[in-house]
Amino acid sequence: MDLRLRGQTAFITGGSMGIGKAIAEQLAGEGVNVVLAARRMQHLEEAAAEIRSRLPAGSGELACVSVDTSNAASVQAGVDEAVKRFGRIDILINGAAHPGGLVRSELEDADADGLLKDIDIKVVGYFRCAKAVAPIMKRQKYGRILNIGGLTGRGSKQLSGMRNVAIVHMTKVLSDQLGPFNITVNTIHPGVVETPHIHELYEKEAAKQGLTAQQVEQNYISITPIRRVLQPDEIASIAAFMTSPKAGAITGESIGADGGITRGIFL
Repeated sequence: MDLRLRGQTAFITGGSMGIGKAIAEQLAGEGVNVVLAARRMQHLEEAAAEIRSRLPAGSGELACVSVDTSNAASVQAGVDEAVKRFGRIDILINGAAHPGGLVRSELEDADADGLLKDIDIKVVGYFRCAKAVAPIMKRQKYGRILNIGGLTGRGSKQLSGMRNVAIVHMTKVLSDQLGPFNITVNTIHPGVVETPHIHELYEKEAAKQGLTAQQVEQNYISITPIRRVLQPDEIASIAAFMTSPKAGAITGESIGADGGITRGIFL
């Protein structure tokens, strides 16, 4: 399927690793010019070099900008640099966050400062990025904003999950406000995905439960209907479609990409 993405420009926060990096590679392969944004330039350049080494001829260009999404001026500077380089921004992937959340403990041990940091980076950070790109997309009368959420927003296991609930609300509000300008806003909730950070989670959970990291991983697999951990490129494929012109009828939605691990029913 031709997603009609060639020649567009994507701005991806959290683009130096994991899901953000996989989305960058997928979009670049579709002919999109991709701007990778994260705090550490060294990590960005390493990710860009790795992606370039795998891309076929005719793929989109890759550029790197150092951005701290907790700082509005930094976000705006990164967006300005992207526009200076490529002339436009068609796609925003909001993915910068503390992986897994900073507050995974019980109430008596939960840290309010950690919770505020979680919300500032993931919720307000996504807001800052959307606010910076929206005027560009409005002028173009076209845009796609895709927020990377998380399944903790659909359950009651940890307090950091509230950041993902807030993202869903923001997604719906922005979809109403930006829809008249042919800008869609959606959220993907990835499940257990094979990234470097998931192994850190296994180790932490193993220490808490008195298990090995391998046992923790197997426990996740056993309660997932497809009986495996997801791969980053599977999330990236969904993201590529959701940010393409072909997905123009979908906005304000939150889509679980979790291998069926969520047992709730969402109408």
